[in-house]
Amino acid sequence: MNELPEAEQERTPVPSFLRQVARRRPISDGAERCELCSAELAPVHQHLLDPRKREIACSCDGCAVLFCGQPGAHYLRIPRRIRALTDFEMPNLQWESLMIPINLAFFYYATSSGRMMAMYPSPAGAIESLLSLESWTEIAAQHLSLQKMEPDVETLLVNRVGTAHEYYIVPIDECFHLVGLIRMHWRGLSGGVDVWKHIHEFFASLKARSTEIRETPANQQMEPIHA
Repeated sequence: MNELPEAEQERTPVPSFLRQVARRRPISDGAERCELCSAELAPVHQHLLDPRKREIACSCDGCAVLFCGQPGAHYLRIPRRIRALTDFEMPNLQWESLMIPINLAFFYYATSSGRMMAMYPSPAGAIESLLSLESWTEIAAQHLSLQKMEPDVETLLVNRVGTAHEYYIVPIDECFHLVGLIRMHWRGLSGGVDVWKHIHEFFASLKARSTEIRETPANQQMEPIHA
């Protein structure tokens, strides 16, 4: 397995929304509440993203409609759909051209900065890697699924740890969750057995909740794979 990089490596620091997720305050009565109106939330609820402040908020359905339902709204609703790209191919040379130091990363378009972002987890949180625009453009041109990702809220999540490579398009909060797991369970220089157990469980859960999408050339349509 690839070891994750040391926390002291010099890279762009963890974005504010990741720090915010990691330090969410518990509610005194034990219930999770809407961060916009304080209504009690169900275990499965809406997540909203403020793309300008790069902050994420837990929301009830009513606030999600109110604050995301019109042009220029303050928040973006984070979708729940998870898509496994079963035929997605990225040759080693293409991956290396992205200059990611480990084999675990996620990519999304940030409207606030007007560019693609490449992030990878570390014991200190998510670290930004310098992304070659030319390399990403070449990869995206070959995959219709990447061209259709929603800006800010959907990511390409890549897991090339081990021999079985996995590629998903996931809501950005799933990536936050993965980063939090690694921060919480990392021990020592290599992370320890516990952190890799949680990483494997995360991807097993992701696969179980995903819809498989058969990747086709960029000039054709993607097709769901039905059981």
